[in-house]
Amino acid sequence: MADVATLSCARCSKPANLQCPKCVELKLPREAAAFCTQDCFKASWSSHKSVHLKAKQADLGMGTSDSEGWLYCLKKGQSRTPKIPYFDWTGTLRPYPISSRRMVPAHIVLPDWAADGIPTIELNSDLQRVVEIKTPDPIERMRETCLIARKVLDAAAHVVRPGITTDEIDRVVHDVTIAAGGYPSPLNYHFFPKSCCTSVNEVICHGIPDARILEDGDIVNVDVTVYYKGVHGDLNETYFVGNVDEESRRLVQCTYECLEKAISIVKPGMRFREVGEVVNRHASMSGLSVVKSICGHGIGELFHCAPNIPHYARNKAVGVMKAGQTFTIEPMINAGVWRDRMWPDGWTVVTADGQRSAQFEHTLLVTETGVEVLTARLPSSPKVFPWLDA
Repeated sequence: MADVATLSCARCSKPANLQCPKCVELKLPREAAAFCTQDCFKASWSSHKSVHLKAKQADLGMGTSDSEGWLYCLKKGQSRTPKIPYFDWTGTLRPYPISSRRMVPAHIVLPDWAADGIPTIELNSDLQRVVEIKTPDPIERMRETCLIARKVLDAAAHVVRPGITTDEIDRVVHDVTIAAGGYPSPLNYHFFPKSCCTSVNEVICHGIPDARILEDGDIVNVDVTVYYKGVHGDLNETYFVGNVDEESRRLVQCTYECLEKAISIVKPGMRFREVGEVVNRHASMSGLSVVKSICGHGIGELFHCAPNIPHYARNKAVGVMKAGQTFTIEPMINAGVWRDRMWPDGWTVVTADGQRSAQFEHTLLVTETGVEVLTARLPSSPKVFPWLDA
């Protein structure tokens, strides 16, 4: 901490003669960087550090829209090209150009990857190896965040229809998240260029919202994660676009049922690997296959951490569930083979045979007696799944 002329403490307003050294380095205004004691500085750190990230963001031009315009995405979001990349596409879907990065207002608290694309805290955390047992405070913050995430996804569901672009869905997700005081966790996470994932037809997951117009008969998964009060809430659903064929309807309903059946076994003492057995059994009974390359994950103050939750049978997941753990279950179910391919953008995972895929996801809390679905549907959630209304 560097000595400065007396100012008011940014935390308690007492006279202050210390200043955050990072603020000095970044040449930020002294008034917001002054503290009366080291204790006040430390107590403010979790919120104050976002000032540094926003300064870096401004230097990188992230505070305003990029000047790149509508271009195709390459290199996991780090590059753009005006021409559609060459690829031996597995189905009929093609990438379309994506819009420039959406603006995040200055008052929003940012995760560490917002500025440089690298989730440094997450990558270096011991929680990549150890499953955290959360205390009541982060659990309560996760309840708040997951409720926001649910409302954001419901807002997206309301606009899904033929004729709308997935970029427009992304705009709704972004705007509703920001209006709630949250940050859209996917934005710039490992350079992902958008605020949610939209996965259409043969896209298994991590589809990038773009200029393609949704067509009558499509299915689209919208995957939303919100960062609020220092924690993340993650969920997704697959929606019908207009009049969808019966085979696709069965695929989506079976995927929903796979998630529900998996959630029903969550309780203290249950082995993580049992989730895959339950999902695989139900999918196989319908002649469908389970994606093996992507799994559920721990979540909380970190976007992704231990445990990994595979969705396929005979997996090697280690450990048992304990009260206080939070994680996602998010089965991806394919109409054809389980194998996948990666598009040239480095994000979009598609089925190897070009057949359709569906996914559903919830963030869960293991309780003393079973499970709490933190991202559960609300009475106000749009009624878009016929089997729930039957």
